[in-house]
Amino acid sequence: MKTTNEIDYMKLPVEQRPLCLSGKGVTRYFGIGSKVTKAVDHVDFEFHKGELVSIVGESGSGKTTLSKMLLGLLGITEGEIFFEGKPRDISTRKKKQEYWKGIQAIFQDPFSSYNQFHRIDAVLDDCINMRGGKNLPKEQKDAMKTEACSFVNLKYAELTNKYPFELSGGQMQRLMIARIFLLRPRILLADEPTSMIDACSRATILDMLLNLRNETGMTIIFITHDIGLAYYISDSVYIMEHGKFVEKGPAEDVILHPKAEYTKRLISDVPKIHEPWDLSTV
Repeated sequence: MKTTNEIDYMKLPVEQRPLCLSGKGVTRYFGIGSKVTKAVDHVDFEFHKGELVSIVGESGSGKTTLSKMLLGLLGITEGEIFFEGKPRDISTRKKKQEYWKGIQAIFQDPFSSYNQFHRIDAVLDDCINMRGGKNLPKEQKDAMKTEACSFVNLKYAELTNKYPFELSGGQMQRLMIARIFLLRPRILLADEPTSMIDACSRATILDMLLNLRNETGMTIIFITHDIGLAYYISDSVYIMEHGKFVEKGPAEDVILHPKAEYTKRLISDVPKIHEPWDLSTV
């Protein structure tokens, strides 16, 4: 159930909602001396509560490095990240764990997202424990796990005592969303969450994520190379090239009225069914 505050801010235009995550001059260098690579180069961003944001760029553009910095998995060379209006402090293990209660991720490869030696029951129990439900009765925990699995069209009774490797890729991705349903983070970072599954499952996964956003009022940040997907699902789009944001704004403005040459090229690379394909550049 959504709280009154969540219902209130979801009724506001995106730009009028409170900030949940922002950054000023966020930078990450790799290497030393003349061999320094600027993976992320002085980027600024503002993500609002309940907003659906896409960060779009080709492989090597820096978007995955930025996502790891947002999650606190990579340090920042320069700049600062703000969480809910305050400078983010993840200087100790305890503070980092507290931060992770507010931000979670779904990664591209579902097979590497699980400890294959832990049963699915343990995966879901960890989520309940993380939200303070460690001492709840087993019956209540089972009811919570059943509800979470049902949300993603899985049957908990059929999953109990199984290991992740016994599931298909699509089932693993659904289980990742069931984890998020239990954790209820304020921010979800989805790094190419549908790239390794078939088209039918892809549409289903996206619908589930959008329903979860509507259910909980969470902010979702998509990391993707698919500019068509970004246009379809996003409130705001950030276009990333060589570690910099070359264009950002409301999805319709960025996609329908692009200003940066890189954005125009990304859009022109999307095949259009009603037009002949130009294969001269292939």
